Amino acid sequence: MKHYIGIDLGGTNIAAGIVSEAGSIISACSDRTDAAKQFEQLVSDISDTAYKALSISGLTISDVTAVGMGTPSCIDPKTGLLVNANNLNWRNVPLVSELQKHFPVPVFVQNDAACAALGEALTGAAAGYENAVMITLGTGVGSGIIMHRRIYNGCDSMGAEVGHTKLVHNGRPCTCGQMGCFEAYASATALIAQAREAAQKEPSSLMNGMCGGELMKMNAKIPFDAAKQGDNTALEVVGQYIDYLASGLSSVITLFRPQAVIIGGGISAEGEYLLGPLRKKLYRCTFAAEQIGIPDIIAAKLGNDAGIVGAAMQCVA
Repeated sequence: MKHYIGIDLGGTNIAAGIVSEAGSIISACSDRTDAAKQFEQLVSDISDTAYKALSISGLTISDVTAVGMGTPSCIDPKTGLLVNANNLNWRNVPLVSELQKHFPVPVFVQNDAACAALGEALTGAAAGYENAVMITLGTGVGSGIIMHRRIYNGCDSMGAEVGHTKLVHNGRPCTCGQMGCFEAYASATALIAQAREAAQKEPSSLMNGMCGGELMKMNAKIPFDAAKQGDNTALEVVGQYIDYLASGLSSVITLFRPQAVIIGGGISAEGEYLLGPLRKKLYRCTFAAEQIGIPDIIAAKLGNDAGIVGAAMQCVA
């Protein structure tokens, strides 16, 4: 049986696991990401975490076929450099070649959201589907497109950034420097900003009490919790947020016609309170939905394991 190391690198945590060729995690280990460290030092930490997971499994590096990593950026195929990972302070760094100093096996690096999508498509919520799109609703809007059970990201490996497609012409500023991106309206960060604005305008809203009157303590769960209690202001915020989400996803569906859209990230924990209205709005705003329907809209189920599994399985030919 072949074994792979899957590494999910984030701004907060390094997660690594030993994954079988069937996509099962045999052992796993995690550590904090110290983004203040120099690039080479942090890669060494990544290596240490992976070797700890390997030790737990009882295997050695000679039992490993390849190492796969998911990172919050992409590798430029022209230069071989990781382009830009803001939360790690990495820009144009030789990640693959640096990792190869620690692992005497082939190393593959892919965008972290694409890896999570692959994990969900192979062993998670979308197992059994050939084609799926995953959207993660967190600090930003991550995305992964799976075609024929493989990651699709364009001819130059830099594609599938659904969060940075345009939703509103000259709209809200996005962290990428552009204006009106899907991410600026449909991320958890955007929902928090929308909730703060609404709560400030309506002091009687339950949202104010739920964050102790301190709007900087607002989180993405509060507007949903207040809406479930019938708070009109929160209901408007949540309704508008789902409108934005549906508008962006309708374009993705029209372009790729996936069998399923997987919703991940923290907001996906709202379950059917989010997905039920989202399906209805998508049916109303997606091209030809009355004739050909819409894809299955489902919640991710692997959680943090999706990134490990997908990172490892990108190595499988």
